[in-house]
Amino acid sequence: MARRTGKFDEASLEFQKRILHSSGIGDETYIPKSIMAQENCATMKEGRAEASMVMFGALDELFEKTRIRPKDVGVLVVNCSIFNPTPSLSAMIINHYKMRGNILSYNLGGMAMDLARDMLQANPNSYAVVVSTEMVGYNWYSGKDRSMLIPNCFFRMGCSAILMSNRRRDYTRSKYRLEHIVRTHKGADDRSFRCIYQEEDEEKHKGLKVSIDLVEIGGEALKANITTLGPLVLPFSEQLLFFATLAWGYLFGNNRHPYIPDYKLAFEHFCVHAASKTVLDELQRNLELSDENVEASRMALHRFGNTSSSSIWYELAYLEAKEKVRRGDRVWQLSFGSGFKCNSVVWKAMRRVKKPARNPWLDCLDRYPFQA
Repeated sequence: MARRTGKFDEASLEFQKRILHSSGIGDETYIPKSIMAQENCATMKEGRAEASMVMFGALDELFEKTRIRPKDVGVLVVNCSIFNPTPSLSAMIINHYKMRGNILSYNLGGMAMDLARDMLQANPNSYAVVVSTEMVGYNWYSGKDRSMLIPNCFFRMGCSAILMSNRRRDYTRSKYRLEHIVRTHKGADDRSFRCIYQEEDEEKHKGLKVSIDLVEIGGEALKANITTLGPLVLPFSEQLLFFATLAWGYLFGNNRHPYIPDYKLAFEHFCVHAASKTVLDELQRNLELSDENVEASRMALHRFGNTSSSSIWYELAYLEAKEKVRRGDRVWQLSFGSGFKCNSVVWKAMRRVKKPARNPWLDCLDRYPFQA
């Protein structure tokens, strides 16, 4: 299909083919039709069409599942870094669902969950909806720069919509309780700031440029993030070993790797950002996770591709579809973003989560876990 568009030369097509074959992505992911047209697909019209499809699809299902009316929502947070039209994405949602006039609405390029939490803490007896998505077609790259062709191979359509509540009467029917949010932003470092960078190539084709240092930079951000997260979630024995080796390195200049805490003692489930097979391999090795621990991430990457900020929610949906989440279980969602950011969200299951009637995995659940 890419060949028929006439946008790529043979070398670019062959490069993308090699990347796809080793990407860990299957053949059922979603892309907008517009990127396979011969004309320019990065238009406001196509961007709005893609945004409407994924956002309204996720929100329709959310309102149906929760039996909450759109007018009951007091806080709306939309997270999308690539496509920011005027009127905004949040305004599109408010217009489509005819939400109330005093709704608190926000458009962010990342880190949406903690803003929703802060808004709920400041506004009692409220509902907050968090929508996380990314527009694939609006940033589709049709040039020859290989570092800018990589996002074409990984990013796919997807969207999640999450309902949060601080109403007491919702306590018994809620699935999860928010325990911790830890944010790490490495934007002060120039190398981290430019490791994922939107720009034009020499021929003025717009796209995302991915640095070869991305995995290393992600590892540094992860280390900073888990150093803050550890004391909040780990047993005391693991904290002691971790900080003892950290202190030893500072005091005596020992360059050996610090002790990696056993996060399997803190969490029953892991939803790690499904960026690519290489990233998942590195995270599994660095955090010493089992194959079962990263199963949801690898399956989400295979079935849906890299859906950006919504990928961790496709992974949680996988765990729910498999009925793996039980009362008291702790879930660690770990995500990454440009800037460079690393964020952790910890949830505690309020009850056993049964297989939902609607879930993105139900039509293919019997084929997973997929054996490569």
